[in-house]
Formats: sequence, C-alpha cells, structure tokens
Amino acid sequence: MIEKVNLKEKFGLFSELWSPKIVGEVNDAHVKIGKLKGEFIWHRHEAEDEMFFIVKGKLTIRVRDPEERDISLTEGEFVTIPRGIEHMPVSENESWIMMIEPKGTLNTGDITDNRTVEEPEWI
Repeated sequence: MIEKVNLKEKFGLFSELWSPKIVGEVNDAHVKIGKLKGEFIWHRHEAEDEMFFIVKGKLTIRVRDPEERDISLTEGEFVTIPRGIEHMPVSENESWIMMIEPKGTLNTGDITDNRTVEEPEWI
C-alpha cells in the first residue's frame, strides 16, 4: 500500500533526543528521523554511507579526516558522510533531521554505548 508521510506530524510523536525513528523504507534502506541537541559521540560507519538532511534547525558535523573540514548545515540542506569517516554531529539548539541508511545501520556506528539504538521504533 502506498502511504504519504507528513514529517511535521511524525516529529510531533516523540521528544527523545538522539533516538532515531523509522518513518519509511526505500529498497534495502530505512528512512529515519531524529531530534538532536548537544554533542553526539565520535563514531564511524565502516560499511555504510550516512546521509543527514536538515528538516529544522542547524547542525554541524565535525570530522576527523585531515582532508575534510567540519560541515555546517541549515534547513533544507543535506550531506552524505562517506563510510569510514569518523564524525560527530553537534547541534547547539534542537534540530530535526532525516536520514536514509541501509537497514541495520547503528546510529553509533562502530561504538556501542548508552546512546546506541539497535532496533529503532517505527512511528
């Protein structure tokens, strides 16, 4: 069945920070949304690229690759972080993001801690 998704409505269903929710799927990828505020953790995804699309707010993605600079994003912008690049999302104020990533991608990549969401909730 084909269903449209209203992102504003979906973001209104939760308040947790750094806890991605699944709102759809495309082929073998999940479409996830999340609310971010503060600093996340340094991590990398060895097997997956990671796309961040800013729905609301501002986000900086810090990177440790000497050939890259930190990336500042505002509403309507997105960036793809290539697999293997160590990065840390930072949001001074609450930001809303949408991500498209292969199913099974951990939000904390190669790190497991109290922010790891192994099975994101469908909303």
